[in-house]
Amino acid sequence: MKKILLVLAMLCVSVWADFKSISADELIKLQAKGIPVIDIRTPAEWSNTGIIKDAHKMMFFAPNGQADVASWFFELGHLIQDKNQPFIIYCAHANRTKTLAKGLQQLGFSNFYELDGGIENGWIKFHKPTIK
Repeated sequence: MKKILLVLAMLCVSVWADFKSISADELIKLQAKGIPVIDIRTPAEWSNTGIIKDAHKMMFFAPNGQADVASWFFELGHLIQDKNQPFIIYCAHANRTKTLAKGLQQLGFSNFYELDGGIENGWIKFHKPTIK
């Protein structure tokens, strides 16, 4: 029941301020300061385009579109110990990160960023490197 409520809460429109979208160059600067980067795409997507160097692969939505909420937040808890600790999330086009971001805000996370345009339109389009 808790899992269902959490997923529903994540899909609701948030009344809080929007999270921060950042450019590829801003991501590079923040990552250089030690801020973790999290790729929430699927393994097939990671294989297809590669990932941003040193990004943590933490799939949130399965290929069928279902969120694996419990597993994802368990992994996040190992990487991010404080809800105020900064981190960056990205997906293919920034659609999934926007959905996840609303849920993160509702759970009290307040210092995270998303890659504007995702890896395809916000990173690869600007000829930034990926690794496989």
